[in-house]
Amino acid sequence: YTLLHLLEALRKRAPIRYEILAINIDSGYPGYRADIIEDHLVRHGFACHMEKTNHFDIIKEKRRPGSSFCSICARLKRGVLYTLAQQFNCNKLALGHHLDDFVETLLLNQFFVGSLKAMAASMLADNGETTVIRPLVYVEERDIITFSALNEYPVVCCRCPVAGGADLQRKRMKELLTDLERENPHVKRSLLTALTNVQPRHLLDGRLRKEGESPPVPVS
Repeated sequence: YTLLHLLEALRKRAPIRYEILAINIDSGYPGYRADIIEDHLVRHGFACHMEKTNHFDIIKEKRRPGSSFCSICARLKRGVLYTLAQQFNCNKLALGHHLDDFVETLLLNQFFVGSLKAMAASMLADNGETTVIRPLVYVEERDIITFSALNEYPVVCCRCPVAGGADLQRKRMKELLTDLERENPHVKRSLLTALTNVQPRHLLDGRLRKEGESPPVPVS
């Protein structure tokens, strides 16, 4: 809701013209109330498309024991969003990832994947046609929660059977950041700033080395 309403407010005063189509994906979890969301969108005059899928059945059938429930669900949703963006001739796909998502992903990739990577605020999708944007990159999760409460947005439970509980690694990153904030209230902003202040000479990736520079020491 926050992203949608902010984009609508911006649309009315922005120097460029654009249209908004709100898309909601029902993953097929029992008890999910897509009707509440649709009612809100219609009452506020948003053009919308409500997509019903059988993702829950697919996940139950295809998920390997011990694999992440959240990751396969996210991949399925992402595929549907790309397809719908092309179907409705949308050249931009705006996603609601916020500042906390960016820095948590940065830490996750460093701690568990061995990669210095987070998310892109704007990037061309693999299909070569849709540009994915994340306008809330500088907005903290707590501010979105407050904004939603003040505007009394009808927040609906996704009814996921694990309700995010399966993503324990991300939960650990969130707890780590909360602990660090007690010592440094600006730690999240600092991590986000780090994503805009890369110093290639002080990293070990040989692909970033300029011609003539000594190769990095290999890490075993």
